[in-house]
Amino acid sequence: MQNLEIHAARFDAPESQALIRAALADLGQRYGGSGDETPVDAAEFEPPAGTFLIALLDGRPVGCGGWRSHGAEGDVAELKRMYVAPEARGRGVARAVLAAVERSAREQGRKRIVLECGDKQPEAIALYSSAGYERIPNFGFYKDAPGCISFSRTL
Repeated sequence: MQNLEIHAARFDAPESQALIRAALADLGQRYGGSGDETPVDAAEFEPPAGTFLIALLDGRPVGCGGWRSHGAEGDVAELKRMYVAPEARGRGVARAVLAAVERSAREQGRKRIVLECGDKQPEAIALYSSAGYERIPNFGFYKDAPGCISFSRTL
């Protein structure tokens, strides 16, 4: 992989929002509607309560992912807005972003990370499974939606 750089960015920064719009469009094609109706506030991705990361490949933004605090205990992170542009897929970008998100959450004291995914995202399911994530009972905004799959991993 050539020149991959991953850095923290504000969730509401133009570069972040362009990638998030692309992620939601991808989800919209798979599931219909706007892609994801989960309530998200940019402030949730500000350290130490969360972090949002951008992946640049050869200087171009091609991926993103972030985490926000989850639950009352303060030791769980929720992975949100994980995305890699089609032209950068299959090159290890998603795995690198996922590792960077996990590292960030661990550095902020999180012991576990959880996520919601859908059954029409086979690439994501394969990534999470190969990275050591295990199925857990569904949670969150889509917990009762058909096709919702939730995962967790100890950090």
